[in-house]
Amino acid sequence: MPTELLFRADAYLRTATARVTAVNDNGIELDRTIFYPTGGGQPGDTGYLVRATGERIPVSDTRKGQTADGVLHVTAPGSPAPAVGEAVTLEIDWNRRHRLMRLHTALHVMSCVVVAPVTGGQIAPDKARLDFDIDLALLDAARIEGEVNAITARGIDTETVWITDEELDARPELVKTMSVQPPRGAGRVRLLRIPGVDLQPCGGTHVRNLAEIGPIRVVRIRNEGKRNKRVEIVLAE
Repeated sequence: MPTELLFRADAYLRTATARVTAVNDNGIELDRTIFYPTGGGQPGDTGYLVRATGERIPVSDTRKGQTADGVLHVTAPGSPAPAVGEAVTLEIDWNRRHRLMRLHTALHVMSCVVVAPVTGGQIAPDKARLDFDIDLALLDAARIEGEVNAITARGIDTETVWITDEELDARPELVKTMSVQPPRGAGRVRLLRIPGVDLQPCGGTHVRNLAEIGPIRVVRIRNEGKRNKRVEIVLAE
């Protein structure tokens, strides 16, 4: 059964209600969720499913489910198992999610500061990185850090827009990440727009305004292979 992805319409939802649609050894599937499942370099959300009795079921990870449109809320072995059809309240670890949103959006900005094909990327609550197909000598930490921070300080609102698969096919330049292709098959593709800065397909979660990111620091630039020059950032606070 497909899971309604509430975070696609509003990444700031911290709680919601849902009904259990499946329970298996690996976790729980729901009819709707605010938990982002691992994908596109962004880790899955953590938090709790709260039963009507007040019992709290920890969610240690969130992944794509057994069906293409399902989402699996991973629980620890021995965790309580709600019944199919049971109503639960969803609570995400908001502080962790918001850090992921800030870092994820910062990577979008950095992909515009470093003008080169993106060969990979990864986000964690404490750091994030992009890999570029570029000469290592062209990557200057101070310049990248300064330009990213100058753009985020402008406080530009981000926007979610949708285009059809056919429109994306006609504009292949929108796809910057060589290692992750946007999902197709649903007839439309979700894009993040930062007016005057960036427009590219992305199914992850992002901040509403670039000012929420705050200053970032470039902590490492290194060679990870012939076509992979890695730039790693952290939030400056």
